[in-house]
Amino acid sequence: MSDAQSPKLFISYSWSTPDHEVWVMALATELRESGVDVILDKWDLKDGHDSIQFMESMVTDETVTKVIMVSDKMYAQKADGRAGGVGTETQIISAKVYETAKQDKFVAVIAEKEDGKACLPTFYGKRKYIDLSEAEDYAKNFEMLLRWIFDKPLHVKPEIGALPAFLSESTAINLGASAAYRRALDAVKQGKPFAAGAVDEYFRAVSEGFEKIRIQKENEKEFDDQLVENIEAFIPYRNEIVSLIVAIAQYNALPNMDQKIHRFLESLLPYVDRPAHITQYREGDFDNFKFLINEIFLYVVAVFLKYERFDSIQMLLSTPYYIHERSRNGQTGAFGYQAFYEYVRTLDYRSQRLSLGRLSLAADLLKDRSQSSGLDFNQLMQADLVLFLRGTQDGERWFPNTLLYASRSYGPFEIFARSMSQKYFDSVKPLIGVADKRELGALLLNFKGPQSQLPRWQFDTFNPEVLVGYDMLGTRP
Repeated sequence: MSDAQSPKLFISYSWSTPDHEVWVMALATELRESGVDVILDKWDLKDGHDSIQFMESMVTDETVTKVIMVSDKMYAQKADGRAGGVGTETQIISAKVYETAKQDKFVAVIAEKEDGKACLPTFYGKRKYIDLSEAEDYAKNFEMLLRWIFDKPLHVKPEIGALPAFLSESTAINLGASAAYRRALDAVKQGKPFAAGAVDEYFRAVSEGFEKIRIQKENEKEFDDQLVENIEAFIPYRNEIVSLIVAIAQYNALPNMDQKIHRFLESLLPYVDRPAHITQYREGDFDNFKFLINEIFLYVVAVFLKYERFDSIQMLLSTPYYIHERSRNGQTGAFGYQAFYEYVRTLDYRSQRLSLGRLSLAADLLKDRSQSSGLDFNQLMQADLVLFLRGTQDGERWFPNTLLYASRSYGPFEIFARSMSQKYFDSVKPLIGVADKRELGALLLNFKGPQSQLPRWQFDTFNPEVLVGYDMLGTRP
């Protein structure tokens, strides 16, 4: 770094003892080696020069952007007694500290403590200081000093973003379930005897509250704009659902909790089709429900995979979902978990209308929305892969939107990487519906050759064999 780019820094200190002077010299040397243009009397005060004038000019010089006060017991006493050169310097420094609003030119560096307390001049008050007096914390606090000198704080205040969609008056929704959520979450975490009832109450409130997010067409707005606003406004409620599922996966030892989650998911399915009271509708009118219900189901599976609740996942994937109201294109009856995937046509229309040039707006939204969920996006992709493989094995269709982002993955997802252990693979393979590695290999053959059943986004796809780490499965006990 050139001198022109280096911050100019003056060190104010007391000639307390020879050892202290050596300590200050070492600090100054370390700062210069770190790109700081240090001014020190031992280097820059020439024979015959006025030491008081030199010190005063360094404190008041506008080209000197930083001043550190190396404060030990002697420095603090001289500053408080206004004695000697230190007293003169600190009179000037204290005035500068009080007259400037920014107060970012001066900082105290602690070189000594007395009875565990930092030795500081009285005028410095309760301002922040940097403690270099303890050897075990020196490296960490020296980095803090450098960050202060170069104005590169460790924690940078982020830019203010746009108003979240769910706070907008035009899009705000209220499921009326937040109080029930807090009761259920606390009951599950504390293992309270009424936890099962509290979870039921919350799930019922969410299911019934879904009616409140039905989109009412506004003539002055594009429907796809309404759709995106609607699903964005749902994020806080999605996060509540995910948070409760995480708590159940971590804390719950209550019986029938898997069944309660199954019944909750089942209760959402009627929303993907026309209810009896609506006679005029378009296919896309229920696309917000299709997106949200798919997302919720994906998160439930992702959470249970993360916490290795494989029996719970097996129950959710193998138990049919009964729909007694008009749904699934007017059909009623029992359906597999594939009922939680429905094509959201409005998102493709939006991408075309706005010339977004995206391969899958659904995949983009799932990825962007994962940032506030508490789950890593890789965990969603892992869940999508399990659902896709299981669906293929069962002869059903599950379209794994998130795996668009796995097209350049070069290694297996976590549960498959762990399945290098045969014992672990034995617990994972029922999720896919295969009996052994050989049967999984036969399944993977469906994705090779000209008759490949792999989903595609134009020329992009993913490699299931890589994502399951097939070659390494079961190679260890």
